[in-house]
Amino acid sequence: MWRLVSRSLVLCAALLSCAIAVSPVHAQTLEQVRERDYLICGAVGPLAGFAQQDSEGRWTGFDIDICRAIAAAALGDPNKLEFRALSGRSRFAPLQIGQVDVIVRNAPWSFGRDAMFGARYVTPTFFDGLAFMVPQELGLVSAYELDNLSICLVEGGEELTRLREFFFQNQASYREVLYQDLADLRIAYRAGYCDIVAAAGRDLHAMRLELPDPSAHRILPERISKEVIGPVVRDDVPQWIDLVRWTIFTLINAEELGLTALNTDSLSGTRTDALRKLLGLSEDFGAGLDLEPDFMTDIIRAVGNYGEIYERNFGPQNGAALLRGQNSLWSNGGLIYAPPIR
Repeated sequence: MWRLVSRSLVLCAALLSCAIAVSPVHAQTLEQVRERDYLICGAVGPLAGFAQQDSEGRWTGFDIDICRAIAAAALGDPNKLEFRALSGRSRFAPLQIGQVDVIVRNAPWSFGRDAMFGARYVTPTFFDGLAFMVPQELGLVSAYELDNLSICLVEGGEELTRLREFFFQNQASYREVLYQDLADLRIAYRAGYCDIVAAAGRDLHAMRLELPDPSAHRILPERISKEVIGPVVRDDVPQWIDLVRWTIFTLINAEELGLTALNTDSLSGTRTDALRKLLGLSEDFGAGLDLEPDFMTDIIRAVGNYGEIYERNFGPQNGAALLRGQNSLWSNGGLIYAPPIR
């Protein structure tokens, strides 16, 4: 019996050694981030409002703020961050092999992507779907007014199917002007080859900012398909999944409670129970994640709440506003929701 147990132990030790040698990414991600002393955060390609570089090569955008929030939680410093723009064709492999610690914007969440690739979608940060951009001069304010128009969109895929269903259900007529790539849509729309253009709302926002006069074009409020965007991590590190998830929940809860980047210090004497918990003044919610008691304060002080992040990156000061719509708080009729901190 002892011989069998001994052999098993030797075999297990050997397999464990091999696993560590061959697949170091299976170590706890938080430990790796702390040993490295910076977070490696990725997103799929540059996209205006989400991730763009300025003339000095510095990255800014919604994605970057989410990365900074995670770095603030894990390391107490939002600047301990390396951001990588990933190719659209290598969305999961860099995460699987440990080249990045988290991907904050990836392919939209679906069953297949969540169940495959050794990756886990954590929680939504942005809701989107197929939308329409129209010239202001048409006077349209809703997708349900569309009729007898030509529409530029990318051929194939779910978007084309959903578009056809939408017009069939509404008994409206239209003409398809199909292209193979998103970049073609802006060129065709600007040249007048179609009356309106259809794509994901985030892509339309980026297209509009590249037009000579963004204010002359409107993105209609409806989304006629559903796309859920959010951080992706490896699915074998529960602690890291929880850390990233509660970073996002912190941003949302902070907006609900009116906690901003500027008032975290002034509210240190608050008697409001929910605020005291979020600020780490009454209970230590960081212990279960191996974080400091005030890690949520570090997050908000670094980037503000969810609403501040949205306004900073999609507000009118950027050239054209992207209405929050579905990305409003649940209490304002949107889909942005987080469990309470208690």
